Amino acid sequence: MARAAEQTGGGGGCCGSCVSYFTSAKFLLYLGHSLSTWGDRMWHFAVSVFLVELYGNSLLLTAVYGLVVAGSVLLLGAIIGDWVDKNSRLKVAQTSLVVQNASVILCGIILMIVFLFKTQLLTLYSGWLLTMCYILVITIANIANLASTATAITIQRDWIVVVAGEDRSKLADMNATVRRIDQLTNILAPMAVGQIMTFGSPVIGCGFISGWNLLSMCLEYLLLWKVYQKTPALALKATSKIEESELKQLNVQKDSELKPTEGVQLIEKDVTVSEPQQEKEISCSAWIAEPFITFRDGWVAYYKQPVFLAGLGLAFLYMTVLGFDCITTGYAYTQGLSGSVLSLLMGASAITGIMGTVAFTWLRRKCGLVRTGFISGIAQFACLVSCVISVFMPGSPLDLTVSPFADIRTRLLEGQPLPTARPTDMSEISFTTGTHNWLNRSSSVNSDLEMSSDSVPLISVSLLFAGVITARVGLWSFDLTVTQLLQENVIESERGIINGVQNSMNYLLDLLHFIMVILAPNPEAFGLLVLISVSFVAMGHIMYFRFAQKTLGNQLFACCGLKSKAVSNDSPPCNSSTV
Repeated sequence: MARAAEQTGGGGGCCGSCVSYFTSAKFLLYLGHSLSTWGDRMWHFAVSVFLVELYGNSLLLTAVYGLVVAGSVLLLGAIIGDWVDKNSRLKVAQTSLVVQNASVILCGIILMIVFLFKTQLLTLYSGWLLTMCYILVITIANIANLASTATAITIQRDWIVVVAGEDRSKLADMNATVRRIDQLTNILAPMAVGQIMTFGSPVIGCGFISGWNLLSMCLEYLLLWKVYQKTPALALKATSKIEESELKQLNVQKDSELKPTEGVQLIEKDVTVSEPQQEKEISCSAWIAEPFITFRDGWVAYYKQPVFLAGLGLAFLYMTVLGFDCITTGYAYTQGLSGSVLSLLMGASAITGIMGTVAFTWLRRKCGLVRTGFISGIAQFACLVSCVISVFMPGSPLDLTVSPFADIRTRLLEGQPLPTARPTDMSEISFTTGTHNWLNRSSSVNSDLEMSSDSVPLISVSLLFAGVITARVGLWSFDLTVTQLLQENVIESERGIINGVQNSMNYLLDLLHFIMVILAPNPEAFGLLVLISVSFVAMGHIMYFRFAQKTLGNQLFACCGLKSKAVSNDSPPCNSSTV
C-alpha cells in the first residue's frame, strides 16, 4: 500500500510539474513567440510572391519592397527602440502586436481586391488607381515590418531578460529555445503557405494569411497579458539611468519599512509631474528635430557600449552571400542543382542551426559566455574555408575576365529580348524558404541545365554548400552569444534603442551585400563574392576577438581546464558566465 501510495504521489508530482510548466510565464512566452514567428514567416514569404504575381511576373515591386523595408529599419531602428524604452512594457507589446497584425490583415484584404478586380482597376483613371494600390500595399507592409521589429526588440531583448530574472543560465536556455523556434518556422511556415497558394490561388492565400493573423492576434494578446500577470517584475521599468538606480535600491530595501509599491508610486509620481512641464517647453522646431536627435543619440550610445565591437562583429556577418537566400539559390540553379536537392540542403541547414543552439548552451556552461563567442567564431570560419577552396576547384565558373553585364549588353545590341522566366500560374512557383525560384524555364534553358549538370563537376558546388551548412553551427552559436551579451550588458533604460541600432547595423550590411551582387551579378563572379564574404566574416570575428581580449585578457584561453601560464591562480572559474 505504501509503495502504491508513493507511485501515486510520484505520478501526481509529475503531472503537477507538467501543468506548472505549461502554465508558466516561460512556456506562454514560447507559445506566443511561436505564433508570432509563424505568421511573420508566412507573410514575408507570401508578400514577395504576391508582388511578383501582381506586376506581370516582374521582380520590380519585390525589389522596391525590399529596399523600402531595409531603408526604413536602417533609418528608424533607433527611433523605434527609443519608443520601446520610454513606454511601459505591456503597452509597447500590445501596441506593436495590434499594429503588426492589423497591417497584415489590411494588406491581405487589399491584395484580395486587387487580384479579383485587377482588370477593372487597370481601366480606371488610366491605371493610376492600381498604382495607388501597389503603393498602399508596400506602405502598409512596411508598417507591419516596423511593428514586427518593435515586437522583436521588446519580447526577445527585454521581456525574456525579465522573465529569466537573475539566472543567466535560464536566460541562455530561453534564448536558445527562441532561436530553435525561429529555425523551425523558417522552414515549415513558407512550406505550409506555399502549398495553400500552389493548390489554391493567390486570393485563397491572402484570405488564409489574413484569417491566421486575426486569430493569432487574439491569442497572442491573451498570452502577453498572462505572461505580464505571472511576472510582476515586468510592471517595473526604468525610463532613465536615474530611475534605474532608484529601482535597484528599492529591490535592496525589501525588508525596510518602505514598501516596494509605495516606492514605485513615488517614482511614477515624479515622472508624471515633470512630463507636463516638458510638454509646455517643447516648441514646434524642437518637436521636428526630436527624431533626428534620437537617431544621433542612439548611434552615439551604441558606439559607447562596452559590447560595441561584439555587436559590430555580428553585423559584419550579414555582409555575405553564404546563406540560403535567393542569391545562393539562384547560383545553385546555374550549377545544375534541382529544387528537390535544394530543399534537402535547406532542411540540413535548419538541423545544423538547431545544433548551433545546443552547442551554445553547452559551451556557455563549460567555458563562459565570452569564450563561447570566440570558439563559435573559430568554428564558423574553419567551416567556411571549404567555401574558399570551392572557388578554385573543378566546376567553379570563376572567370574575372567576363564582364558582369556582357550578356545583357550583347542582347541589347543585337535587339534580342532579355532572358526572363515567367511562371504562368502559382503552381509553377517553387516554394522554398524565403525565396521564389522560377521552374518553368524554356525547353532550351532546361536542356542547357541538364547538359551542364552532366558535364560540369559538382565538386565545387558540393564543397560550397558543405561549408555553408556546417558553418551554421558556429553562426547561430555566435549569434546567441552576442544577443545575450547585449541583454546582460546594456542597461534596462537603453535596451530598446541599443537593439534598435543593432538592427539598423544588420540591415545596413545586408543592403551592402545586395549592392555587391548587383555590381557582379553573373555566375562567373560568384567566386569573388564568396571570397569577399569570407573576408567580412573574418573581420567580424576579429572585432569580436578584440572585444573578448579587452574583456578577459589572458584569461580568454583559460577554458575547460586548459589554462595558459600567464593566468594567475586567483582567476575566476572557467564556467563563469560573467563578462
